[in-house]
Amino acid sequence: MWFDKEAIEAAKFYVSVFGLHSKVNNITQLHNTPSGDVDVVSWSLWDYEFQAISAGPYFKINPSISFMVNFDPSQDKDAKTRIDTIWNKLIDGGTALMPLDKYPFSERYGWVKDRYGVSWQLIYTNPKGEERPLIIPSLLYVTDTCDKAEEATEFYLSIFKNAKRGAVARYPAGMEPNKEGAIMFTDFMLEGQWFAAMDGSARMHDFSFNEAISFMVHCKDQEEIDYFWKKLSADPKAEQCGWCKDKNGVSWQIVPTILEKLISDQDPKKVARVTEAFLKMKKFDIAALEKAYRS
Repeated sequence: MWFDKEAIEAAKFYVSVFGLHSKVNNITQLHNTPSGDVDVVSWSLWDYEFQAISAGPYFKINPSISFMVNFDPSQDKDAKTRIDTIWNKLIDGGTALMPLDKYPFSERYGWVKDRYGVSWQLIYTNPKGEERPLIIPSLLYVTDTCDKAEEATEFYLSIFKNAKRGAVARYPAGMEPNKEGAIMFTDFMLEGQWFAAMDGSARMHDFSFNEAISFMVHCKDQEEIDYFWKKLSADPKAEQCGWCKDKNGVSWQIVPTILEKLISDQDPKKVARVTEAFLKMKKFDIAALEKAYRS
C-alpha cells in the first residue's frame, strides 16, 4: 500500500482492529529517495502479510483493489459476532460502500472503505464451501477494464506455474448495467496465494487500478525476476525500482527475496548504498544490489 504519510499509523490501526494473530513485523526508514526520507512498514493480519510505504501524495487508494475477509464458522466459532466487531472498527471514520446486511450470497456481508481509503469486504462464509484463506485480495474490473476479469485472470493463471481456478459465477440476464455472462465473482490461486476478481459496470465507477496498491512477487534469483518482469511489465513508463504495470494497469513489484534483509540491516551505511543502487534501477539486478551492500 502507498500512503502519503500514514503507513505506520495505518499498520498499527489494522493490527488493533484485527487483533489475534496480527502484528507489526518491521519498520524501516529509507533516506534520500525522490520522496525524501520514507517509512516502510510490514505487518500481518491473521497471518496475511502486508507492506506499506509513506512516500508522498502521488497515488490514491481506491476500491479497484479491496480485501475480502472471510468469517468462517468452521474455523472461528465466534465468526458471527467477530464480523460485526471488526466492521464497527473499520467504519469508524470510514464509509459503507455496501451496508453490513443480509444478501442473496451471504447472510452477513458488508463493503467498507476505511479512514485511510482502503476497502474491505467482510463476509460470513458458508462452511459447506471449499475452505479459503481468511484474507483474499480482490480485483474489480471497471471503467477502461470493464468486463476483462475473465481474460485478466486467465492471463495470470498462464504466468504463474502453481496456479488454479476456483469458483466462477456469471451475471445472468436482467442484471443491467452489468453485462450478461461477465464475471460476477471468481477466485483463483497463484503460488499458494488466493485472489478474487469481478466485473463491474463501467458507468457506475470513476476509478481504476493504480500504483496505490500493488502485489509483490518474491523471486529467489535473477532468472525468476527476468521471467516475471518479461511477462507482467506492459508499460515502460511505469517501470521503476522493481515496480511494473501489467496490460490492465494492475501494479506488481518484482523483488528479490534478499532485498528485505539488505534494507533492514543494522548498518545504515549499507542500507544507504543499497537504497542508492535500487533507486537507479527499473528491473532489479540482484548482483548489483549485493555488490552495493558489500562495498
